[in-house]
Amino acid sequence: MDLTEIPFNRFIGLERSPREGFLFQLPAADHYQNHLGTLHAGALMALAEASSGEVMLEAIGHLGDTIIPVVRRFESKFRRPATGCVATRASLTARERERLLSDLSGKGRGSVAIAVEVVDEQDLVCVTATVEWFVSRRS
Repeated sequence: MDLTEIPFNRFIGLERSPREGFLFQLPAADHYQNHLGTLHAGALMALAEASSGEVMLEAIGHLGDTIIPVVRRFESKFRRPATGCVATRASLTARERERLLSDLSGKGRGSVAIAVEVVDEQDLVCVTATVEWFVSRRS
């Protein structure tokens, strides 16, 4: 699944990042700004959510249409104002991946938390987030 083709992600202009080690980005554009001239929290959170979904799908996407993933919880900390182009890094440990796969195999459902960082063009962390996904097998 190409997450840049999800209608909302396409609407907000989500792009794959050309930067090594990064997943997605939002380009520098005025329409992402808030009342302070920095990037709106909603734009940053949408970017983080998509990036966590990409990591989750990389981990268990081989299961294809047999799973239904949905966001269960989203926690974020805004560390510094973001301006310009922002990009994301996200990660999932091998242990967490194996636990999720085991839960899906045994119980037909499970959850996994994925850590995300949103960074600016100077590689300064603007937002850290943890996105918890609930995943179930289709019946």
